[in-house]
Amino acid sequence: MAAVVLKNQLNAHVASMFTAGFLDNQFKELQMLQDDGSSPGFVREVVGLFLDDAERIVGEIAVLLDQPVVDFDKVDACVHQLKGSSSSVGAQRVKLSCSQFRSYYEEKNRDGCIMALAVLRNEFYDTRSNFQIMFQLEQQIEACS
Repeated sequence: MAAVVLKNQLNAHVASMFTAGFLDNQFKELQMLQDDGSSPGFVREVVGLFLDDAERIVGEIAVLLDQPVVDFDKVDACVHQLKGSSSSVGAQRVKLSCSQFRSYYEEKNRDGCIMALAVLRNEFYDTRSNFQIMFQLEQQIEACS
């Protein structure tokens, strides 16, 4: 009985992530890959890799923007990499923040980049928190089974 309640909570949480714009249809594609017979922890593993990678990239961008002379080409490469990895897991708000970042580094606008990084960092942390809640619910479901 507890597993049913937890599954309902998990489904409601994931639905709320879609409603709030944290996720897009690419996340559903990941879930379908898992449902098609891959390992039961496939989504968790892929998303976990994304979260680790994204945290590293956000840190790299911060270091680049803190330099006396900003290498905007490296900022571009980092943001582009983060946009690609967020797209691959369906982390829509992170991906959109990366898109908005673009105009600032193309203009070589350091202050704009710093502002865009703050927005990106917040979107990433909010997305990560939502994924962590999802993972906790999944682990509780597994513990009941």
